Amino acid sequence: MRRTSSRYALLVGVLALCVSGCGLSTELEREFDPDPERPPARTRPPAPPPAPPPASVTPDASPSVPVQPQQGCPPSGVRFGTGPVSAAVGLRAMTLTVTNCSAEPYELNGYPAVSVLDEAGAHLEGVRTAEGTDEVSMAPEDPGPEPLTLAPGETAGAGLYWRMAAGKGIYLRVAARKGDGATTVRAEDYLDIGPENVLGTTAWKRTP
Repeated sequence: MRRTSSRYALLVGVLALCVSGCGLSTELEREFDPDPERPPARTRPPAPPPAPPPASVTPDASPSVPVQPQQGCPPSGVRFGTGPVSAAVGLRAMTLTVTNCSAEPYELNGYPAVSVLDEAGAHLEGVRTAEGTDEVSMAPEDPGPEPLTLAPGETAGAGLYWRMAAGKGIYLRVAARKGDGATTVRAEDYLDIGPENVLGTTAWKRTP
């Protein structure tokens, strides 16, 4: 009888340990996750990098400034164009071109008449234009004028030279010959030419 009682007591003890062990396991799980029915938390995606600061912007041309039409041949029979600005040790250079877009020959003999305008189409204050390059430090020598005749479709070029300054010229007011009506042209690059500065010009030369 004692042996049976001992076995019964042992069996009850083993069951008690199992029950207490299962309860302990359940309590540990609750400690780590108080709400087992809740779905696992989602990992937040990394925040996007901050946007870079805006780059400096060249002043825009004003739509109210009348300029040379982009297509077709103007009533003058010639079209003007500009090249990019070249820079070296404070010296600036730009090419100005004139193309005979008419059906008749076009005669040239001398220098272009040029003035520099700001983004509003007003003359850039204090900027003076000179024939030749003697007044622009480090500018190449001007070969001088010579008469030439542009056949229909031919182009001539002249050099514009100035020293770097704080101003910004956006347009050029140009006439191929003195006394002709002038045309306003939007320059390909802005001219960093300022007050009390000189824009030197070379004479027209036929381009290859």
